Amino acid sequence: MSKKLLDTDSPVLAVDVGGTKIFAALFSPDGNILAGVTRPTQPGEGVSAVIDRLCAAISSLLGENKMAVAQLAGIGLACAGGIHTPRGVVVTPSPNMPDWVDVPLADIIHKKFGVRVFLVNDASAAALGEHRYGAGRGVKNLVLFTLGTGIGGGIIINNELYLGAVGSAGEFGHMTVAADGPLCGCGNTGCLELFASGHAVERDAAARLRRGESSVLRDMVKGDCDSVTAAQVGEAARGGDPLAYDLLARAAYYLGVGMVNAVNIFNPEMVVIGGGMAALGDMLLAPGRRMVAERAFSVSAGTVCIVTAALGNEAGVYGAAAFVRDRLARRKN
Repeated sequence: MSKKLLDTDSPVLAVDVGGTKIFAALFSPDGNILAGVTRPTQPGEGVSAVIDRLCAAISSLLGENKMAVAQLAGIGLACAGGIHTPRGVVVTPSPNMPDWVDVPLADIIHKKFGVRVFLVNDASAAALGEHRYGAGRGVKNLVLFTLGTGIGGGIIINNELYLGAVGSAGEFGHMTVAADGPLCGCGNTGCLELFASGHAVERDAAARLRRGESSVLRDMVKGDCDSVTAAQVGEAARGGDPLAYDLLARAAYYLGVGMVNAVNIFNPEMVVIGGGMAALGDMLLAPGRRMVAERAFSVSAGTVCIVTAALGNEAGVYGAAAFVRDRLARRKN
């Protein structure tokens, strides 16, 4: 079989390496998941242990489906952190994977399996996945915010994933939204991630509970203020708890500031909100929509819609598979 036929008609194996789980999936040439396996990431055990589990997930998926690695068009990896895409290196860590510094992940997996490997940031992969298979199908220009422990982002321009010079474009979580704000772990001050991420909501909730402010959250966490989660804050806010509502209103305000910036810069048809915080729905999005309508440049504000992601936790693996196809097609042209 020719290499050209392999590129176009062979399956792709894609892996989303997250802070909690590793999800590996086989994709048909038309973008459907044929099979998948999940393994715990357990990043606290170190980089080498995570890579071993990643390799085991790939081997298991191939073995269970009686497929040889030579039958694959390639492997796509979506991983959190600052990614140097041309080199295939995880350069800087993410909140969930703090030890991942200068890890040549693509080369490691290539040497293990002997097939072409392409590495992309997980939020950029999620944007590509939503564009091809989710909320952004048919949309030429979109930006995606992923709201989880931290905040990531991805950019689609004229139907193509925009990565910047080396792959680190779309770090929306580290745009400045408060010039005199606190210091962020990235070295900047006043980053969006400090105000609108799940960690920010949990941090602020714990601080206010420790100060003795009244809230049903105190009963929900049985007095353990530091154990409060963003999901619990959302549940309390839906029930009318003033403290929880105020916490989400603050996060929504700063998310709105970030969206205004993105809409003014990129003039997208769509802003997609993904990640765990997206489950809060209009409690988080409605204030942002109002802020974009009121503050963004009118031409851009009038052409954008703001929606929640459609693919949930699978957006990254869908995007990683599409990234392989795109890179192989680019090499042919």
